[in-house]
Amino acid sequence: MGIRVGIYHFLVNRLPGIRDRYQERRGKVHGMQRIGLWAYLLWMNFAYYILRCRKYGISERFAVYETKELYREGSESAASGRESPELLAEKLAAYDVISFDVFDTLIFRPFSKPSDLFYFVAEELDYPDFARIRKEMERRAREERYGKEGDREVNFAEIYAVLERETGIGRQEGMQAELAAEGRYCFANPYMLQVTEAVRKYGKRMIVTSDMYLREEDIRRILEKAGYGKFDAYYISNEYRCSKHEGKLYERVREKEGAGRRYVHVGDNLGSDVEQAKKHGFAAVYYENVNTAGMPFRPEDMSAIAGSVYRGIVNAHLHNGCRIYGLPYEYGFLYGGWFAVGYCQFIHAYGMRNNTEKILFLSRDGDVLCQVYDKLYPGECRQYVHWSRLAAAKLTAGRYKYDYFRRFLYHKVNMGYTFRDILRSMELEDMLEGLCGRLGQAPDTKLTDRNAEGVKTYFMEHWGEVTAHYENQVQAAGKYFREVLEGVRRAAAVDIGWAGSGAMALSYMVKEVWGLDCEVTGILAGTNSCASYEKDCSEAQLESGRLESYLFSQKDNRDLWKFHDAGKNHNLYWEMLLGAEEGSCKGFYLREDGTYRIEFKERNKNAGQVKEIHQGILDFTERYLQTMGEKRLAISGRDAYAPMLLAEGKENGRYMRRLEHLMDETGI
Repeated sequence: MGIRVGIYHFLVNRLPGIRDRYQERRGKVHGMQRIGLWAYLLWMNFAYYILRCRKYGISERFAVYETKELYREGSESAASGRESPELLAEKLAAYDVISFDVFDTLIFRPFSKPSDLFYFVAEELDYPDFARIRKEMERRAREERYGKEGDREVNFAEIYAVLERETGIGRQEGMQAELAAEGRYCFANPYMLQVTEAVRKYGKRMIVTSDMYLREEDIRRILEKAGYGKFDAYYISNEYRCSKHEGKLYERVREKEGAGRRYVHVGDNLGSDVEQAKKHGFAAVYYENVNTAGMPFRPEDMSAIAGSVYRGIVNAHLHNGCRIYGLPYEYGFLYGGWFAVGYCQFIHAYGMRNNTEKILFLSRDGDVLCQVYDKLYPGECRQYVHWSRLAAAKLTAGRYKYDYFRRFLYHKVNMGYTFRDILRSMELEDMLEGLCGRLGQAPDTKLTDRNAEGVKTYFMEHWGEVTAHYENQVQAAGKYFREVLEGVRRAAAVDIGWAGSGAMALSYMVKEVWGLDCEVTGILAGTNSCASYEKDCSEAQLESGRLESYLFSQKDNRDLWKFHDAGKNHNLYWEMLLGAEEGSCKGFYLREDGTYRIEFKERNKNAGQVKEIHQGILDFTERYLQTMGEKRLAISGRDAYAPMLLAEGKENGRYMRRLEHLMDETGI
């Protein structure tokens, strides 16, 4: 036994690249296919040590940028092809005894690998490298059991007896911490919850059959807490000292339940739950493991704990079989939910660190972010406020003249806009006749690089008249923000990005124009990137702390700052996640009675799909809160970007093109 284990560890565990490639394939093969797996293992070792192909020594997860092809044949949730819970229950009811596997079938954990639970036990015990040690001690306990008794079915206490012997962790201390973690993070597979409820109505006998080291009473407690109630019998491998994996546990079930009855077993492992069940007289129903189904499309270049939780939540939700979702919903769930939760936690931490009294979520990108924030931190002082680059450009024209002309003129040069169009957007229609007379042009003359300077010169000569047009709006906006910021001395304005001009414009108006005693700083999802012509535009504000960025900046996550490219629609992909159904804020206006009104552009033409995207984001937030409870992960900006980084890769152009119809009509 020792020689065999030694050979295994030499071939598999010495190099992380070989280990990861082997383990990835190991989970996908069974039966005679394992011969091919061993051949592949031998080839990798030969290639590394003899042919000196050093790439096999390095895990593919640690390439500069991970590459995977996303699911492209429709919505990912349809890929598993599961029948309805009611239909499966009807099929199962044809048998006398219905057996269910427990973990990854009846019970999910919010992790992409079951052993990732040990990270949370390590945190509770405050013991470095515990997750790896815990796996090693279980393996050692099984080897010792095999040497003494001829089987490898150890129980929980036996594992921790070895762990206590080899470490400074007391047996009871460790067992209590792990059981507490199991109780905290295990939750019902919603699909199987419906299946078992439907089967009970047929009055059939339902049992659980599990290869597991936990005691029967522990598994009973987990199942009952998850909402399954009581099963008719529990067959746990460590208590019978035999397993499904080797087939003998099925024999014990038949001995106990009666040889003349018809049996069916439901489980997620092709070898243990299907092949062995059939060999021992059971019909078998294969319920593909949700992580097996989802992992080909999930990012792995993430930190160990956060990445496991993200993948676990997403895989369990999209692949359990309860529902098939549309592409917009999945876009929000896959890419928006994780980011929104991480960004809101970043915003909250910023507010606590800087004694911020009120968080302002700027429209329109702030709409769904504000809803996520409410779910994470109910009752905190925050408000969704109307603001836009258009409104800000008019209000701050006196201070930011350069930006005013850039937005209204130079960004529209040679784009087919006429003088009439330009002045209408600037709300200076009454100056059109004077402009055309000065330039000797008709109102429908198109703005080009040859006449743009003449247009600017005219407005510069009549600058007092230009700014006078906006005095009404300055007063109206002042009334609105005096209400918003009443009694507030420190506020933070939240936006998606990228230059931070929205927050800085608001800060200027609050302090210098409206004279409010309130300091406004800005929080951005990301800054202008390396590919931007104006990549340095906010560096002074970032340095001073007037702005802070979550995903990336020149200082933080610089690789993302170099990768992100608005020219490849990267800005748009992020804005698509957050843009609200309502139209953009056109401006603030005084009524004759002295009150104000806010005008908006037309409502988003694709509001229905936007609503689906936002529902995906909100549903992810709910799943995160339900599965993680009071435990809030520190989701770094790099981890928050990781799913989108995969989607933005060149391999997934087809996937992103399927979203172009959203981009074209969202009005972002």
